[in-house]
Amino acid sequence: MKTFITNHGRALALAGVLLPLLVLLAYVALRSGPLAAVPVTLVTVKSRAVTPALFGLGTVEAHYTHKIGPTFAGRLRRVDVQPGDHVKAGQLLGEMDPVDLDDRITAQTAALKHAEANILAVKAQSQEAAVRNSFAEVQAQRYEQLLTIRSVSEENTEAKRQELQVTHSVLSAARANLDASRQEFARLRSEREGLIRQRANLHLVSPVDGVVSRRDMDPGTTVVAGQSVVEVIEPGSIWINVRFDQQRAMGLKNGLPAQITLRSRADQPLAGRVSRVELHADPVTEEILAKIEFTLLPQTLPPLGELAEVTVALPVQKPMPVVPNASVQRVDRKLGVWIVEGDHLRFAPVKTGVTDLEGQVQIIEGLKGGERVVVYSQKALKSGSRIKIVERVMGKSS
Repeated sequence: MKTFITNHGRALALAGVLLPLLVLLAYVALRSGPLAAVPVTLVTVKSRAVTPALFGLGTVEAHYTHKIGPTFAGRLRRVDVQPGDHVKAGQLLGEMDPVDLDDRITAQTAALKHAEANILAVKAQSQEAAVRNSFAEVQAQRYEQLLTIRSVSEENTEAKRQELQVTHSVLSAARANLDASRQEFARLRSEREGLIRQRANLHLVSPVDGVVSRRDMDPGTTVVAGQSVVEVIEPGSIWINVRFDQQRAMGLKNGLPAQITLRSRADQPLAGRVSRVELHADPVTEEILAKIEFTLLPQTLPPLGELAEVTVALPVQKPMPVVPNASVQRVDRKLGVWIVEGDHLRFAPVKTGVTDLEGQVQIIEGLKGGERVVVYSQKALKSGSRIKIVERVMGKSS
């Protein structure tokens, strides 16, 4: 009997020790273990109009860029401008070395004067031949009339006929020489005009009012035909070449307002608008290309190639349920949100629409409004997960 009491006392003592441990273990498991409630933040689904916006990165470019250089190879004599200089249409920017062009033009001018004098001489010869031919015609006609009345002999009349043929041949030759002299004069004149135009092409002239963006050559450099010496851009044609994600670019069109933030002026956003949406997209990066022009060009032009951030305001959407983008999860390859119904969780598949810059996404199908959905959770949720509603989840944005 004494032994039974002793064993019973030991069992009670052991139970007294183990029971608090089991209670503590259960408490820990329910508070911070795998059975603990998952802290979550909730939001109530509301219907409102979303003003979506499209964000993209781009570079500063010029729509109209004029590369100015010689039309034939030569040595660069001088360049009168530097990058950043403002130039006017027709302004001389530089000049190529003419080498022997001036001498060739002088020689051609002398040859042209000689040809002109030769025309005058041949023209005088032609006029003299014409007079002789007219006189021979009159004599031949007179002798023909005298022959009919037998006042002259047949031999004399035949001599006058031959004289007429000779003067006629001389006149034809003189006229042919005159035509040849005129053609030679025209050839020489064309060659001279060609040399003058070639000489004029040695002048590097700005075709427009603009700004010098590049100077690629220095005096003394040998330049090939078509090679750029100076590059001039039209300031009014500066725009941003931007790339947008194809999946978010629905509704992008010409004329939409935009905000441009240059990397060098992050605190000075500039107004702009969509000038053109390219017909060709980039299939590799899955981006749509667009051109954004400035509403008012900055006084200090941004350098070409500078990076810029562009935000385009898309058309306002009709009111429908919206939720924070963070609340949309993918579970078992389905896109949806976790809905809190009392103390239970339910995963509801949804179909999303556009997203605005505040992170609010349209729910086209799956929600009606008024539901409470999970925005952030401490860890991944399951249908049987216990939750605890909190104001803020550690490590998550509120």
